[in-house]
Amino acid sequence: MKGAIGLSRKALGEFLGTGALVAVVVGSGIQATELSSDVGVQLLANSLATVFGLGVLITLLGPVCGAHFNPVVTLAAWWAGRRGAEGPTLREVAAYVPAQIAGATGGAVLANAMFARPLVRWSTHERWAPHLWLGEVVATAGLILLVFGLTRAGRAHLAPAAVASYIGAAYWFTSSTSFANPAVTIGRAVTDTFAGIAPGSVLPFIGAQLVGLVVGMGLVGRCSGGPLPLGTSYRRASPTPSP
Repeated sequence: MKGAIGLSRKALGEFLGTGALVAVVVGSGIQATELSSDVGVQLLANSLATVFGLGVLITLLGPVCGAHFNPVVTLAAWWAGRRGAEGPTLREVAAYVPAQIAGATGGAVLANAMFARPLVRWSTHERWAPHLWLGEVVATAGLILLVFGLTRAGRAHLAPAAVASYIGAAYWFTSSTSFANPAVTIGRAVTDTFAGIAPGSVLPFIGAQLVGLVVGMGLVGRCSGGPLPLGTSYRRASPTPSP
């Protein structure tokens, strides 16, 4: 019973964290388009809000669930720790991924509601082009290399600032504006706003992100060599005890 309660708390942390992240991404995008007609200013506002929001969420929920908020990070953590006791178990993966997807969808709906938009409206923003898929491969591979490079170097405590900063930079240096997250990609399909992605563009983006996952893990292995230990931010989380 204790283990089940612990897993429920972790899954809830992933649900809330991913939901809040998407609410930040979608909500700031809507706000930006209402305040400025300059696309560059809109993207700047959107990326800055995402950087600050993601850093806070990783800091807050890292001790609860590991603050993955991303199926590719969860899968990478499971693969890296599958031979030991540090990574998430398959049971945890099976709880985390649906929680992340549900949270991302809920976060988009919440953002739509906050700005008096239809709660669910499929995006018409087509993102279908090979150069965008390449951008997703690069963005996701870089994210995985960063996260597990930090753990290999014993600097996982820097993850909140480092991961948030990387995502903010990747907004600008990748053609796809760095979704790098299958759950977030699915969630952003239900909002026809600045941050949306048309449903028909979702699967190629997710496919590119999975390729990026493989590339990123390969780069970590090549750069670090040997087995990949998990650091404190992305190892199996131990929820803080209730008062």
